[in-house]
Amino acid sequence: MERRDEWLARTFVELADTLVADYDVVDFLSTLSERCVELLQTVEVGLVLVDGQGRLQVMASSTERMRVAELFEVQNEEGPCFDCQRGGQQVINEALDSTADRWPRFGPMARNAGFRMVHALPLRLRRDVIGAMNIFDTELKEMTSSQVNISQALADAATIGILQERSVREQVDVAGQLQGALNSRIVIEQAKGVVAEQQKVSMENAFALLRGYSRSSRTPLSDVARAVIDRSLGSATLRSAPPLGRAATGTRKAP
Repeated sequence: MERRDEWLARTFVELADTLVADYDVVDFLSTLSERCVELLQTVEVGLVLVDGQGRLQVMASSTERMRVAELFEVQNEEGPCFDCQRGGQQVINEALDSTADRWPRFGPMARNAGFRMVHALPLRLRRDVIGAMNIFDTELKEMTSSQVNISQALADAATIGILQERSVREQVDVAGQLQGALNSRIVIEQAKGVVAEQQKVSMENAFALLRGYSRSSRTPLSDVARAVIDRSLGSATLRSAPPLGRAATGTRKAP
């Protein structure tokens, strides 16, 4: 059985390895969300990044419920990730039952979705805050200082990885890179819908199938999604590869 120190080492290596030829920011951030779910268990995790116009965009979510909550948060410019990214500070242990004044629109929506406690950690390197990581819990359970520190360390490692990958590709405008990632996210969402409908699976399982095929075939996730949409890759073929993600493998737990 993998020890906790081995799990942490493997996770940090994963988040530092952004210089591979098939690096994909959506898949990278999905890995980060999965590792935080493994660490904290009852939570659902989502990642948002700042686009070229300074607006937050949803990039990865551990569940479809989380993605919908994040979209609401971003569209209404209200909630933990919005406060976190704007101020560059952690939002920790906010019980939704006591946030009516702080988040009058987001709070009721999140409670109705089944969440009870929310947190947000900045994706930050020195003064650069490029986004935030949302951690929503379905239980009224506070994060310990140790859990906060490890989760922030994972977010910091991911931030370094993203900025490192950007700096290596200096010839490409940073805003242009992020716009390309956002465009890929749209295509991937469309492909998830196609796979979910054709294979009669949940959106989470559809994404797991797409990611699994991308990894096993060493094909960028966005290219796999486009192939599914234009029907050059049948959705049933995705099952030939081991799926990735919490929805396909069950909830893993950090040692």
